[in-house]
Amino acid sequence: MRYFIALFAALVVLAVGVLGFRGDKFRKPPLELFPDMDRQPKLRPQEPNSFLPNGISSQPYVEGTIERSTSFAEYGLSNVYPFDQHPAVTGMIGSSTNLVEVNPFPISAQFLERGQERFNIYCAPCHGPLGDGKGITTRFGMNLIRNLVDEYVMKQPDGQIYQTITHGKGAMGQYGTVIDIPDRWAIIAYLRALQTAQLTSNQ
Repeated sequence: MRYFIALFAALVVLAVGVLGFRGDKFRKPPLELFPDMDRQPKLRPQEPNSFLPNGISSQPYVEGTIERSTSFAEYGLSNVYPFDQHPAVTGMIGSSTNLVEVNPFPISAQFLERGQERFNIYCAPCHGPLGDGKGITTRFGMNLIRNLVDEYVMKQPDGQIYQTITHGKGAMGQYGTVIDIPDRWAIIAYLRALQTAQLTSNQ
């Protein structure tokens, strides 16, 4: 058994040494056991293709197809999509590192109501329904929670809060994969309303 293992190991080393470096260390192309893994037959856009009845690769959408992404038209931004490099998507101004100062979405009562709903679902458990950092999680030992209605957060541009929601910060996880883009801005709009209410109550 010992000789078999030694022989098998030697054969593996020999095979890798002879075949594994072809195309890398030598001019001969590598030997491929499964070439279809690298070169798969596929349809290329805008190229003729005899396989399909009309002879073209790019086919029109099947009737009733649902769009993968829709614009933010219902929120007042008709020409902005989730994949655009737009301030409403990135929280940044153009290709610079400057953060968006003011919420790019039009603020309405419906938008604020949506923000309150999302805030109560995603933010209130930790930050509290008033944003004061006194959510229910503090009962379980999570005490290092940011007070969202203090001066530090009030002075942050809206884009910075958007970045925090999207990518997380410190102990807070990222919510970019959980909360839709318009909902993030709706949460920020509602948070600004909470902060304004806090300022009013302190006067």
